[in-house]
Amino acid sequence: MLKYKNLSNPPFRFSFFMYLVALHSFIAGIGLMFLPSDLFTKLGYSAISERFFTVQGGVFHIVMCIGYLMVAFRREKYEGVIYFSVTAKFIATFFLITYSIFIDWIWVVFLSGIFDFLIGLVIILLYKQHIKYLLSGDR
Repeated sequence: MLKYKNLSNPPFRFSFFMYLVALHSFIAGIGLMFLPSDLFTKLGYSAISERFFTVQGGVFHIVMCIGYLMVAFRREKYEGVIYFSVTAKFIATFFLITYSIFIDWIWVVFLSGIFDFLIGLVIILLYKQHIKYLLSGDR
């Protein structure tokens, strides 16, 4: 069971958050691949007649989940994946919000853009705390 005192440890806090990001990405991926088409229309999307692109989006989220898990398990070895993760979150933010405002207002897409921005921001903040902790020698 998770001990609350571990949350005061910056490396643990960073890894724990990356596990949560991976879980979110996995659930989103499974949802995109397997949720019934009529549920998408209830979320504000147009009727889906071809599932290829939703399944492709789901597979992409599963791939990202694997990257987030790599970072959560071995931060130092996969530091480049941390930067890639933040870049992916901010590009997703730009795309989702821009699409919502200028192309087609879908509230789930807009909220996903806001959520991706917050995730990217928290990754940056927790990673900075992690690095500061390692450099301080307070381990």
